[in-house]
Amino acid sequence: MFDRIRLRLTAAYVGILALILVVFGVVAVFVFRDQAYARQDELLMQEARSKAESLLKGREEDFIPTPGQPYAAWGEVGPEGRISDPQSAPAEVLDLLSMEQARRAVREREPSLATVEGHEGALRVASLPVVREGAVVAVVQTGQLREEVGGDVSRLVVVFAITGLGALVLAAVGGLFMSRRAMRPVGDAFERQRTFIADASHELKTPLTLIRADAEVLSRDLTDPDRRELAYDLLAETDRMNALLSDLLVLARLDAGKLAVKQEPFDLANVIAETSERFAARAAAEGKGLKVSHSGRILARGDEGRTGQILAVLLDNALRFTPPGGLVTVEWCVRDGRVEATVTDSGPGIPAEHLPRVFDRFYRAEAARTREGGGTGLGLAIARDLARAQGGELTAGNAPDGGASFTLTLPAKSF
Repeated sequence: MFDRIRLRLTAAYVGILALILVVFGVVAVFVFRDQAYARQDELLMQEARSKAESLLKGREEDFIPTPGQPYAAWGEVGPEGRISDPQSAPAEVLDLLSMEQARRAVREREPSLATVEGHEGALRVASLPVVREGAVVAVVQTGQLREEVGGDVSRLVVVFAITGLGALVLAAVGGLFMSRRAMRPVGDAFERQRTFIADASHELKTPLTLIRADAEVLSRDLTDPDRRELAYDLLAETDRMNALLSDLLVLARLDAGKLAVKQEPFDLANVIAETSERFAARAAAEGKGLKVSHSGRILARGDEGRTGQILAVLLDNALRFTPPGGLVTVEWCVRDGRVEATVTDSGPGIPAEHLPRVFDRFYRAEAARTREGGGTGLGLAIARDLARAQGGELTAGNAPDGGASFTLTLPAKSF
């Protein structure tokens, strides 16, 4: 139980950290990308101004492309604003620079930045009109592929991913360590409580046994019907308390992992048949039907005695909530390497809001499915823990046509 709590605490801690890292990483990547794009725009515009100055000074050789530097091209502007073909740039670059942006820069006499599509991908282009004596004589363009900036962003994402995964692994290890330390006082307190319950239950059984024996002897000599009824009530309440103490002892041993549970092959069909026979007389006396579907042997692995105890709890629960004239059915099958035994009643069923807590200790569902008949409120909790101790599971639900349905699942075994 505490191992599951530690795992849940660690998972919650790692999940929160993962969410923080994701949010931080997304924000950091977007901020870095925007800053990188802004630096690229600034670089392109500075390069365009530098090329424009070189053009005005007649140093056209400055347009010869340099490895690692932005592409650069320029075109002369005629009297009517017509732009000549770009010059001083390699041929493969000419069609990557934007003629449309160049015309816009000449027309508006303002520098501009735009992203255009080229053969190699998205290209960021800076266009700058060159003005001499109040007239635009040329236009200079510089360009750089967006992927050159995007590559830096991609590398940042990879770094964040690797760093984040490492942080989550360390967080998981640290979370397990810290949750173990945090749960240690709780575990110690729980162990003391378990020991107290086990010792108290064991010690109370002896006086209860004596009380029952004395009450049974006294009831034989009572002739007054009212006093005899009181004696029978005393015996019934003594039996109820004894059952409660027995359940508490079983739970204490289950929690401590000290309850002997076998792991050996057995015939589940035989256990179902024997357990059902024990409840057949009670069902008949209460005017209820008990139907068991037979389909030959079902080979399971686990504890035959504990499985019978689980089925007894399920049948007792089903008969308790089945109205007179109703029907309790027991079916079993083999599915995906597991054997399943399902007990279904024709009672009011379990309200949806109570289903998640139906196996909680001492939990009381309201409305129709109250614990009538002196139930301890621990039977289903013990049954589920016994199923899990055998490597199985016990689940609850509602049948399609009404009534509650409990399914016991155990590992299958072939002899």
